[in-house]
Amino acid sequence: MERITLHVEKREELGKGAARSLRRKGYIPAVLYRAGRSMPIKLRKHELVKFINSTMGEQVMISLQFEDGTTKLALMKEYQVDPVKRELLHTDFYEVSLKEKVRVSVSVVLEGEPVGVKKEGGILEYGLTQLEIECLPEKIPSHIEVDVSGLHAGESIHVGDLQLPEGVRVLNDPKEVLATVVVPVVEEEVVEEEEEMEEPEVVKKGKKEETEEEEKEE
Repeated sequence: MERITLHVEKREELGKGAARSLRRKGYIPAVLYRAGRSMPIKLRKHELVKFINSTMGEQVMISLQFEDGTTKLALMKEYQVDPVKRELLHTDFYEVSLKEKVRVSVSVVLEGEPVGVKKEGGILEYGLTQLEIECLPEKIPSHIEVDVSGLHAGESIHVGDLQLPEGVRVLNDPKEVLATVVVPVVEEEVVEEEEEMEEPEVVKKGKKEETEEEEKEE
């Protein structure tokens, strides 16, 4: 698994006011978690933003290098972005051991163009975009590729169909769908036949009939 080094410092400044002050100075406040414990840290904004942009959607092992020379292996847990300014506000890491299995989310990447789309007029629909896996840190794939080129119209690929690297166990339901090719439903225009309304028959009486009725009435 790829490993990237980030330089960090222990953080004494706590609270929202201190966090805003750190960001003005070019730092991003962060927390390193490990076995129920937490350590406040801070990182240079430009270095952290570069890391996030270059590894978007992928899991990467991180070597957090402290000023005193110590190094801790970690994975990024999550990060927070200002919804209006779109600026990075905070990030969380969790420390890992190369000897202990971890549970992480990895992205699903669909590869190829399905034959059901190319030749059969189908439409590719995405299923899960993230998978939960369990493995040793060194075994974590940056993402999981799914080849969909062989999919025909009406066919799907499920979690249970995956061939994962040795030592990697997926935790999702095997029946969950990763990709499917559907055929568009064409709605037929139904033309309703207008029912012809039968007009009542009008019988005109002739003079002879009128005369006979008059005689009866007399």
